[in-house]
Amino acid sequence: MLFPSAPLMAQKGSLFIIGGGTRSPELIQSLVKTASMKANDYIIVLPMATAEPEASFDAISKQLAQASNNAIGSLNFNSGNVNDKKWLDSLSGARLIYIVGGDQTKFMKVVVNTPVYQAIHKAYQNGATVAGTSAGAAVMSKKMITGTQLKDTVYKETFNKLWTENIEFEEGLGLLDSAIIDQHFLKRSRFNRLISALAAYPKYDCIGIDEGTAIIVHQKQVTIAGVSQVIRIAKPKNLKTTEKGLIKMDDMQFNLYTAGDQFKLNK
Repeated sequence: MLFPSAPLMAQKGSLFIIGGGTRSPELIQSLVKTASMKANDYIIVLPMATAEPEASFDAISKQLAQASNNAIGSLNFNSGNVNDKKWLDSLSGARLIYIVGGDQTKFMKVVVNTPVYQAIHKAYQNGATVAGTSAGAAVMSKKMITGTQLKDTVYKETFNKLWTENIEFEEGLGLLDSAIIDQHFLKRSRFNRLISALAAYPKYDCIGIDEGTAIIVHQKQVTIAGVSQVIRIAKPKNLKTTEKGLIKMDDMQFNLYTAGDQFKLNK
């Protein structure tokens, strides 16, 4: 389903970044409220991260339809249609863009260096809310965690060691240009991975979002929503690496947040 382009908005939009898992009706209501849609506004779902785009669209569209009367459409871009002007106009004119879970690398292979990337940014700059869950959360970062472990050759939910150069990063959407997002955080105990990300990019906020939980970002202001918690680590002191690649530091900023809490990104 295609939609006409929406009028340009003067204000930069928001991000609604979900850590994966079950999305409660309250969380979806918070998403719809964040998007602040008028009657003629519409929602676009981007399912390129998943191997089951129709099922993923069906699941999220049913949830969104319970909280909103706005039109909902799916645009499953691929290498053959990334230049489709009608699709791109529909995407850039959306008031709410939702990126489903799956494989963040798969999503970015379709989007990076294409007009689709530009259309997402245009919508965001014009006031749209860009949301995503799981892989759709990971793609928000400029420095995107792919999930590939470079030294721990057998994948586990958490790293075996805190050592340097174990995380593979690729280019994400860059809607967050100074923060790295990790998802399913407490459920999969990804502390070691997030600390490793901080060691790789010590000037960044490294944010772990648990399942059923989201961060809402407007400019540099972050608000927590959902049923669980969000971890932020930043500003390591005296960060060093041993000859064997082990990470060490004297201290770092550590914050643990729950629903309703707010903080500002460091930069």
